[in-house]
Amino acid sequence: MTGRPSDYTPELADRICNELITGRTLRDVCRDTGMPAESTVRLWAQVDRDGFAARYRRAREIGYHAMADEILEIADDARHDFVARKRGGGEGEPVVDHEHVSRSRLRVETRRWLLSKALPKIYGDKLDLKATHEAGDTLAELMKAIDGRTRGLPGGD
Repeated sequence: MTGRPSDYTPELADRICNELITGRTLRDVCRDTGMPAESTVRLWAQVDRDGFAARYRRAREIGYHAMADEILEIADDARHDFVARKRGGGEGEPVVDHEHVSRSRLRVETRRWLLSKALPKIYGDKLDLKATHEAGDTLAELMKAIDGRTRGLPGGD
């Protein structure tokens, strides 16, 4: 019988996890020859086939960190940011390749978004939720400040 394997084997699970650790997506890994369908792998994780759920989750987490490293590489790689455009005399002049720059920006932003959702404690936006209270502020001082502001208003004394 030919086609995609659907039976779980420890070797196949190891191969999948090893590929995920490198930052590849499950969809990409499952496109490889001899790999099961994405839905099959997700089912193995869902039913925790032979302890696969924890291994799969950990491989994805490590893969996300690899993806973070990839963001830096994409952002720092300027090799294709310019193309040579020939002028009238046949001389090439470097010109910004806006399509490549935009594609690189999209690749970075997509990975940043994914990381912020997958690992929000590490890659999410930090919110400053500190509330401050001055120790000297008392209710009496607050009332006195309010009272002073109401003087002279219509209906006030």
